[in-house]
Amino acid sequence: MSAEAWPIPDDTTDLYDGFVDWLAQRGVGNPSFFTGARSLLRRFPDPQGFATLPLASRLSEGGHVRPMLTFLMLHGYLHPGYDYLLERRLTAVLKEGAVSPIGSDLATFLGAAEQLGYSLRARETMASQVPVRMLIESGHRLVELCDEDFEAFEAALSERELRHGRDYKHYRIALYATRAVLYHFGAPVAQVPPRSVPERWSWDRHLEGVNEGLRRSMVAYLERLLATLTRSRVTGTACELAHFGRFLTSIDPALSSFADLDRRRHVEPYLSAVATAVHYRSGEPIAISTRRSRIQVVGRMLDAMTEWGWEEAPRRRLVFERDSPRLPRPLPRYLPPDSDRRLVDALETSPNRLRADALLLARATGIRIGELLDLEFDAVHEVPGQGAWLKIPLGKLATERMVPLDDDTVALIDRIVEYRSPGRPLRHPKTGRLVEFLFTHHGRRISAGALRFELRRAAEDAGVEPVVPHQLRHTFATALVNAGCSLQSLMAMLGHVSAEMSLRYGRLFDATVRADYEKALTLAKDRLGPVLPERTPVALNTDWRSAPLIKARLGGGYCVRTLAQGSCAYTNICEHCPNFRSDATFLPTLLTQRVDTEALVADAEARGWGEEAGRHRRLIERLDRLISDAQSA
Repeated sequence: MSAEAWPIPDDTTDLYDGFVDWLAQRGVGNPSFFTGARSLLRRFPDPQGFATLPLASRLSEGGHVRPMLTFLMLHGYLHPGYDYLLERRLTAVLKEGAVSPIGSDLATFLGAAEQLGYSLRARETMASQVPVRMLIESGHRLVELCDEDFEAFEAALSERELRHGRDYKHYRIALYATRAVLYHFGAPVAQVPPRSVPERWSWDRHLEGVNEGLRRSMVAYLERLLATLTRSRVTGTACELAHFGRFLTSIDPALSSFADLDRRRHVEPYLSAVATAVHYRSGEPIAISTRRSRIQVVGRMLDAMTEWGWEEAPRRRLVFERDSPRLPRPLPRYLPPDSDRRLVDALETSPNRLRADALLLARATGIRIGELLDLEFDAVHEVPGQGAWLKIPLGKLATERMVPLDDDTVALIDRIVEYRSPGRPLRHPKTGRLVEFLFTHHGRRISAGALRFELRRAAEDAGVEPVVPHQLRHTFATALVNAGCSLQSLMAMLGHVSAEMSLRYGRLFDATVRADYEKALTLAKDRLGPVLPERTPVALNTDWRSAPLIKARLGGGYCVRTLAQGSCAYTNICEHCPNFRSDATFLPTLLTQRVDTEALVADAEARGWGEEAGRHRRLIERLDRLISDAQSA
């Protein structure tokens, strides 16, 4: 081909020849590609000049020019701008890039992503969306990519989202995952994107609306608390005190010192206001715990002023313990044995192996979800003569503890180690130290939200009501209590700092209470039995199942009562008790009991006894589960 056929500047002939060779190596090309390349080089002898065009002009280049543009980008002659790269669909860029100077970096990235457990499709999609564009625009090698490159990419992505009025979530996910891959590869990037820290409010801003005299004392008190408490804890105190300060300012604007506080004029009206307070958004009454906190925070501040000898301290104590509403004390929400077994089975067969095993470990050790996610890779300790123990890191109560492990739980942890992703240690979000965490997936820590989602999914598969992770801890503790675990051992394994916390589980199935109940009930029946109307035998002139009486089928017979006596509170109590057990030897009895109970349902419905019919249906449901378990045993 003569020089006149492709008149391009002399200093661009090497670029053109390189382009032709590149196409030949890939086995592609047609005359329009060569025409487009010559056209581009005539207009831009310096290829970087193309990047100075407006975005619309850059994007308007025809398809015959784009192969040359791709060649220039992949070989480092053109850095067209992230705005252009994000608008271009680089569908074949991995194949094109393999025959270019960045080909080795792309292969290295794909290998690093594979080591972290990404599938082939995921790592190729990620590589074509983010790393290839960063390598083109930055001109860096893979190991040189840094936080500034990520910030430039994200800024261009935000600009594109604003320009098009839509989110590009897939790019953001790929950008986040790319950072994790490069971090473990050894590039100088942070393990997670640097977060923008919001401006910290001053105490005066928290206490806005409080008159100057009271605000000055409150600020001094909050500054004093910082010596022993975290900033976040003191900030919560400031928010609660602000309610008290604004209330005093509204009812008594002249009040400028806490020394002039009066129980009747100031404190008691505030207690009444707290009792009727509503949430500023929902308009619903605030929670009892919030009401209690608002009152106790005020009491602690006033008491502290007195103890510290401040001049503005009240002359006497003004807030007392009885001013705080009592919190409800519900029993722990444990899973009944049958629900527990079904849930464990669903987790054992889960396709999400690492997350399911994390939940199984929580069930086997009673660990809190935050402590679970903070477990380190070397958390299992073998103690000679004492077996294996799990070291629980500092958690909710800032204490460490050791929990004994059985062989099955040790095997579970070994399986977790197989499925976790390897990589560099990650920085602890609380302490800042580098830690090799046990639960890592794709180079990042598993989130609490992912575990909650997996638990909900498993509960649905198991036919169990929605479950939260803390119920696994309650179930673990309840099982120990039922097995006779001592209070001291329970406290040690759960990490409780007071016996009162562990005693909540003891109230579930207190053996002493049960024994005293049975003893008293037996005595009452012996003493009062002959005069109780329900002890009077009922004469039957027909089959017991069709008699106009309240009836129940028992394991060894049946019970009949007159309508005036009402249903017995103890009817079918054994079949519904968590401790009730049955097996295949009792199948004939259970099947007979089910047949009779079906007859009782029909009899109760015919008589219009809806409550009685419902009681019998619940028994049938329970019998079906018992029969199914017995048949599969």
